[in-house]
Amino acid sequence: MSATLPVNLKYTASHEWIRSESDGTISIGITEHAQELLGDMVFVETPAVGRKLKANEECAVVESVKAASDVYAPVSGVVTAVNGDLDSTPEAINTDPYAAWMYRMKPDNPADVAALMDASAYQAHVDSEAH
Repeated sequence: MSATLPVNLKYTASHEWIRSESDGTISIGITEHAQELLGDMVFVETPAVGRKLKANEECAVVESVKAASDVYAPVSGVVTAVNGDLDSTPEAINTDPYAAWMYRMKPDNPADVAALMDASAYQAHVDSEAH
């Protein structure tokens, strides 16, 4: 992986990144590693605002020229917003995966977010998958 992982984010084993926002919500997207594996994005399906998600539930889909891949909820909570810009510009995920958030949610338990992988743990996870 070429880029340095943002250290202010949390990560999941299924390659989502999570950013805590000042209003108590979290923003979720896919990591640079995930978008590199998938290739050029052509479509993003986000979960409906108001949808109640359980941790590790499939809740969104990213489609690339190579494959479609599910996106999973990092923690349990309710979807509060979706990034509508991705409807017309899914390639924003390829351009800057850490700016192109897919959806935001209000976690049921903020401590669940703190328990997710930090950048160094995620990097070790990615490195272990490569072997």
